Amino acid sequence: MAVFAYLWILIIVPFLTDSKNDPFVKYHLKQGLVLIIFEVVGWFLNMVLTWIPIIGSLIMWLWWLASLVLVIIGIINVVNGREKELPYIGQYAKRFIF
Repeated sequence: MAVFAYLWILIIVPFLTDSKNDPFVKYHLKQGLVLIIFEVVGWFLNMVLTWIPIIGSLIMWLWWLASLVLVIIGIINVVNGREKELPYIGQYAKRFIF
């Protein structure tokens, strides 16, 4: 269930089951929510940066690549059974309370 926390559409599945009470799953749900917020910010930046032809495209490509790398890191942490924060953005997950 913790792997679903890093997949956009499937993040809702752990919230609908009893696994949301598992501390390991809850930790990764919080990390996944921070990652989704990171990706939403990327969408908004994409709308703004499309006005800058080359640099805007480069920045957005790097943003989506970083997002993909963070998803992969999160899934690797789940598979290895670790509660390790995502680099740079994982520290904000502590602010979620549920």
